[in-house]
Parts: sequence; C-alpha cells; structure tokens
Amino acid sequence: MIVGVVRELWRYPVKSMPGERLRTAEVTERGVAGDRRFALVDVATGKVVSAKQPRLWRELLTGQAARALRSAVVGSVATELSALLGREVLLTGTPPQDATIDRARPEEVLSAGPLAEVAHDVSRLRAGTFFDFAPLHLVSTATLERVGTAAPRYRPNLVIETPGDPGFVENDWLGKKLTIGQLELEIIAATPRCAVPTLRHGHLDPYPDALRIPARHNRLVPLPGMAEFPCAGVYAQVPAAGRIRVGDQVRLVS
Repeated sequence: MIVGVVRELWRYPVKSMPGERLRTAEVTERGVAGDRRFALVDVATGKVVSAKQPRLWRELLTGQAARALRSAVVGSVATELSALLGREVLLTGTPPQDATIDRARPEEVLSAGPLAEVAHDVSRLRAGTFFDFAPLHLVSTATLERVGTAAPRYRPNLVIETPGDPGFVENDWLGKKLTIGQLELEIIAATPRCAVPTLRHGHLDPYPDALRIPARHNRLVPLPGMAEFPCAGVYAQVPAAGRIRVGDQVRLVS
C-alpha cells in the first residue's frame, strides 16, 4: 500500500548543526550516507555536544554556526565554534567509547526558557555512532502541517508527503515496515521531542508550539521502559540498503 512519496531528503554532517538538503541519497544500516559523520565534544566534560542542552549549545543551530562550518577548514572549525559557544570544543569523527549527551527536560525548558538551568537526563548514544536512538528519522507532511512548522525544525532525514492525512499519521507505521524502492525500513519507535524544535534554527524564529502541540495531542511511550513523551515523527532501522530520490513512492508492506 502506498502511504506517500519522499518530499525532502536531509543529512546533518555534524551532530546538532545545520543540515543539507539532498535530491538523492544512499541509505544503509548506518543511515543516510554522511549523516552525523562528525560531532563536537565538550573538552571540560568529555560529553558529546548536543543542542538538547540548549543553555550551553543552542547557538549550534544558528546561521552563524552554519557559516563557520561552511567557511572554515576542518582544522579551525572547532576554534571558531569554541569562540561562538564560549566553551572549548573539539571536532571528531570518532565516537567516544560509551558516548553520552545531556538532554534537558524539554517541558522544563519550555516553561523556564532556553537560558535557564533545568534538570537534565544523561542519554547514551548508539554504540560507535553519534545517533541518539536510530540511524533514520522520518516525519510526515501531515504532522508538519498539524504543528505548523517547517521540516528543518524537527531535523528529519526523510519528509514523507502524505496528502489528506491527519497529523501524526506516522503513529500508524510503528512496528511495521516501509519500502522505498530497494530500501527497507523497520519503524521501531515514535520520536520523543526534545527542546531543540522550539529553538531558533537559522532563519526560523523560536517556535514553542513545536513542543506544545505534540505535548497536547501526541504523548506516547517511545520504547518499553521509557516514560511518556510528546512525540512527532518516527525512528527507523534499515534492514536493506538502497538509493532513494525525492519523488520516490513509500509503501507500507507489513
């Protein structure tokens, strides 16, 4: 059954930094080629840097950070970003052993503001990668329309056009498989939303409803043993690799 078509393809070469929009991409068990290939590490703590802790790292999502990434050679990116962030960071393509990030509790950030020091949880990254949950993140146009925002705010890899469907249609894909040509995707979890979508993203102004609307209308338990979270989009594993293009049909097979 056809559930939609690929409307947008994205990759994010450096974790928590601006993405690149693609027309075609090779997707393997490690996700979109080149996605989260690098990350910054906080020299003071040894933790991987993530805008999920906006008090420290929200500036990574800004246009100024994007310009630093584009203009600087690899050896000086960390220097420029350290100056922007006010903390010394290192750029690495090698995930630290037992790598972790700090994840500020999103609804506390929403209440107190991104500059406030709020409670946070420590999340372990997938072994040998810079991914939080899974190598691929999907969101539907129905969900984006329901929330009233653009795709970059949720940082998906695939935006699936689902005309006429209600918001949060991805919930119906949980536990099932999708195919896009030769590519096979196993949908394993709803995407728990952090504070990141509420922040400024390049030219996109802060938008608290990116968290508030899922909090009101789509609270789910992403994985067994987790608490209930505001969710938008889904995470996927990749049982069979393939090349995909904008405009490819997306089929629900089981």
